[in-house]
Amino acid sequence: MLQNTQLVLVSFLGWQGSVPLALALLIAGIGVGIVALVVGTLRIHQLRRRLAHRL
Repeated sequence: MLQNTQLVLVSFLGWQGSVPLALALLIAGIGVGIVALVVGTLRIHQLRRRLAHRL
């Protein structure tokens, strides 16, 4: 992260700005982790509900 300090232009949903590359990658990684957590949680809930209806 310490080596990726150059500024990059980021455009997202109409917002635009320059941030260090390391920060952009960190935010993207956290965003993907949150999406994966939500999708995984919903899937587990769906499978548990389906299993409960079978019993």
